[in-house]
Amino acid sequence: MSEWFLASPKELLAIALTSIGIYISLILITRISGKRSFSKMSSFDFAITVAIGSILATAILSKSVSLIQGVVGLVVVYAIQMTVAYLRRFAIIAQIVDNKPLLLMKKETILHENLKKAKITESDLKAKLREANVTQLAQVKAVVFESTGDISVLHAQDKSLKLEDYLLDGVQV
Repeated sequence: MSEWFLASPKELLAIALTSIGIYISLILITRISGKRSFSKMSSFDFAITVAIGSILATAILSKSVSLIQGVVGLVVVYAIQMTVAYLRRFAIIAQIVDNKPLLLMKKETILHENLKKAKITESDLKAKLREANVTQLAQVKAVVFESTGDISVLHAQDKSLKLEDYLLDGVQV
């Protein structure tokens, strides 16, 4: 157990140099691949972000993985992400990779079956409504559980404003 607190200067230097190298590589690869690299536009993007974090940690802290191996791992994961992002333009790939957004509330009506599907409690929903500064349920036009896992609250003070159909296109009811 006392080994947990020990590290030689050589090991610390290796971690520091690997950290610098992997950080520079991450910046370069991210600049080449674009901002989407760390977006949460789909659950696939989120999974890739987690994978990148895992590669970084492994490359920096594991003695069995070299800096070059870590960089190659990053390049491959980024290449996969960019390829899938391109292929998502085709409906069949989008169906495989993307989750569908799910309607949780339609106007003032809470869709309890959809809450169950999404494994979201009514108290989670209430918290999101409060976070969106909803003061009356009559303000709510729709609440959507997005494909990214975020919850969007579409609301307006003016009750006469209608929600455009375009905003709910592709949302499961």
